[in-house]
Amino acid sequence: MNYRVLGRTGIRVSEIGLGAEGYGNKSYMIFKALIDAAISCGVTYFDLFNPSPVVRSYMGKALAGRRDDVVIQGHICTAWETGQYLRTRDITTVRTSYQDLLERLGTDYIDVGMLHFVDGVDDFNTIFNGPVIEFVKDLRARGTIRCIGMSFHNPKVAMMAAQSGLIDVIMFSVNPAYDLRPGTEALEDLSDNKSYRNKLSGIDPERDKLYKYCAASGIALTVMKSFAGGALLDVKQSPFGVALTTTQCLHYSLTRPAVASVLAGCFTPKQMKQVAGYSDSSEPERDYATVLGGAPRHAFRGHCMYCGHCAPCTIGIDVATVNKYLDLCLAENTVPDTVKDHYALLAHHASDCVQCGICETNCPFGVTVAERMQRAAEIFGY
Repeated sequence: MNYRVLGRTGIRVSEIGLGAEGYGNKSYMIFKALIDAAISCGVTYFDLFNPSPVVRSYMGKALAGRRDDVVIQGHICTAWETGQYLRTRDITTVRTSYQDLLERLGTDYIDVGMLHFVDGVDDFNTIFNGPVIEFVKDLRARGTIRCIGMSFHNPKVAMMAAQSGLIDVIMFSVNPAYDLRPGTEALEDLSDNKSYRNKLSGIDPERDKLYKYCAASGIALTVMKSFAGGALLDVKQSPFGVALTTTQCLHYSLTRPAVASVLAGCFTPKQMKQVAGYSDSSEPERDYATVLGGAPRHAFRGHCMYCGHCAPCTIGIDVATVNKYLDLCLAENTVPDTVKDHYALLAHHASDCVQCGICETNCPFGVTVAERMQRAAEIFGY
């Protein structure tokens, strides 16, 4: 397992985490087997949005004696009423549900206090202009949460959170299908295959801007829906007309700017081990670019996807990384100090490019690499 830093929080997490989709409707022994399998694979990052008392208690019992060895992304504003999940902004219910979460987990803190499922502008304003945000700020001040997160599917609202300066971690749906679609308050639009029938090309500008802004600002992205609910794994459901593997989907998500961890919704120990195997996978197994570059629909033509197909450079430039740093600067209209420092550490820089063109021949997306190296050299000064 490989590990990454959760943005400016400094918290170290596994690049593959376990999402909460697979937690429900299990006996305790089956539940514990899933948690044990994750930990044995090196997984340290666990998401828990489920407000079910049974699930929360099972999680606390399964993690007993090893709470400090894992990082919990616990959702705030989820409650359990009359046997059903409820998303709530009622402060009394929010407080009661959060206290229940702590007690059932057997802990006195949550690492990432994740404000749950905020896709509408009005909903965002309700949270940020009301008692919920004050409650969360107080939790952080008292150390009951280590940092504040917020979960979204809509990049427009996610950007509002990022620009607030208060949110350290954004949980967001990231995959090559959703990345094509503009922001919406209706989640079902992203999963409706009919919405992909019109020609779409390249990452939606709002999503692209969000990823780059977060990277430049030290805000970590944690990923949900990396497989688009399984649609990307099925040729009949995939909007590209081709199926990807789980490894390819994971690699796509993990190569987006600012992404720290993908929280996979595994249901069995076998699935957990398969997904965690990403960390030991080969470059050919990870290669999503060949599939997307040759897909019959919705190619990412002309857009650098940081896939690394441009390698090896005859000079040794890490072209994909230089392109990522260039994009971060172009998105911000400046050179952030963190990006400048990372660029300086590269063994070879854009100014070393001899314009041989081999990288452009290798690129599945037709990126004008030589021009971009010239632009990077101008922006960074070397």
